[in-house]
Amino acid sequence: MKTIDLNCDMGESYGHWSMGQDAAIMPLVTSANIAAGFHGGDPATIRETVRIAVEHGVAIGAHPSLPDLVGFGRRVMKITSQEAYDLVLYQAGAVEAFARAAGARLHHVKCHGAFYNMAVNDDALAEAIVRAVKDLGGGTQLYALSGSRMMKIAAAQGVRVIAEVFADRGYEDDGTLAPRDAPGGMIEEAEKSVAQALGMVEDGVVLSRSGVRVPVAADTMCLHGDQPGAVVFAKALRQAFADRGLGFAAP
Repeated sequence: MKTIDLNCDMGESYGHWSMGQDAAIMPLVTSANIAAGFHGGDPATIRETVRIAVEHGVAIGAHPSLPDLVGFGRRVMKITSQEAYDLVLYQAGAVEAFARAAGARLHHVKCHGAFYNMAVNDDALAEAIVRAVKDLGGGTQLYALSGSRMMKIAAAQGVRVIAEVFADRGYEDDGTLAPRDAPGGMIEEAEKSVAQALGMVEDGVVLSRSGVRVPVAADTMCLHGDQPGAVVFAKALRQAFADRGLGFAAP
């Protein structure tokens, strides 16, 4: 059976502010990207999200962000490659500590928001992120946008990199993600999400917002936990994949 990893950004609540439906969606995914406090999340939230992940056998990942709690990590910032390295190592180390305390391990790192998108077209940032993941050791993997330069850089440095696609985001002609506020930047209907997901997994292509067929490799597929329909989307994806003899498993 062909399988794909279904990942979700989680643990993004902070203090008394609640974000996402982590408890409901955790049983439906195979890996979780857990916020580490810089765009969302706090120590108690990390601990609880790790606990739920362990309970359901979900692979634990760190979701490092730019230091932008007010902007939820979605505002572009000018940072050096050294700062990028430090941000990844610091935040991933926090999630790793909670995973170890729960008898699990850190499975992967996936950058968040603007940090993720900036590194797609900035080799210096990508190299710093890859170096941080490599220095974490323990076989920690890196989730990176399918077809991005980061994938090539990670492979060259001996870091296992997992090609990521998105079930609930629109794409540009060059394979990058469309801005969230652009028409078609967010997919808000489960049927459209399922159709895009199946096209990426079965045909290896995604239609850009302008209708261009963009080649992709789908090793892991992201659903955003802050998407209001995340649970509905996850259930629809699992049913559609099961109907085609496809399964879900962490890489």
